[in-house]
Amino acid sequence: MTTRKQNKNKESQWFGYKQVDPEEKARLVVNVFDSVATRYDLMNDLMSGGIHRLWKNRFISMLHPSARKTLLDVAGGTGDISFRYRERAGDKAKITVCDINEEMLKVGQDRAINRGYLKGFEWIVGNAESLPFADDSYHLYTISFGLRNVPRIDDALEEAFRVLKPGGQFFCLEFSQVNNTVFRKLYDEYSFRMIPKIGELITKDRESYQYLVESIRQFPKQTELTNRIKKAGFEQVRFTNLSGGIAAIHTGVKL
Repeated sequence: MTTRKQNKNKESQWFGYKQVDPEEKARLVVNVFDSVATRYDLMNDLMSGGIHRLWKNRFISMLHPSARKTLLDVAGGTGDISFRYRERAGDKAKITVCDINEEMLKVGQDRAINRGYLKGFEWIVGNAESLPFADDSYHLYTISFGLRNVPRIDDALEEAFRVLKPGGQFFCLEFSQVNNTVFRKLYDEYSFRMIPKIGELITKDRESYQYLVESIRQFPKQTELTNRIKKAGFEQVRFTNLSGGIAAIHTGVKL
């Protein structure tokens, strides 16, 4: 008999197009990011032609950064989102970066030191499905290109709701479904043919980027993810497509 948790987390059984159990998926995802941690941001630039920077800047603008708001950035090990937030919120900002992957966190911590960010940051190893934080702790929860790597997405959404304060806001930036059929075919052709090759050239790891391409296709589409965010307890749930749906920003509020 299938349990409710298995039903609501069907993607937990898939690592790209390969069927696995959830525990194996978690281990495989950690291995992927161990492999690519030091070249992660460079690969993002090469794969997107730098467009991911525009997406992230828009994402940060929607957060309305302020030193009065505590931020929890989940799966944000390299600091890409949290540094952007800090730049706008100022040096009194309080930011917690939580990532399951220690190698990614090490990259982020080194980058923070290089930027002179010696205060205002916490770097915590933790699982998005079971966060090591108390209820009602943060004003903002962000997860950027990380939710699709979580084996049990619904568990992560429920945890996001739990750790946010009443009135707190949820923000997710993630790859999504391209709207236009012709554009989708071109995007698929580029993704499957070029991204693994770029990964092999830059990181000597073709398989990790083959997983990246496949994981995007397995991730819930815009309307499905919207419904699942609502089921986690959030209200005022919306999404904004970016670059024709290559990526999307999902938002919700804990009332």
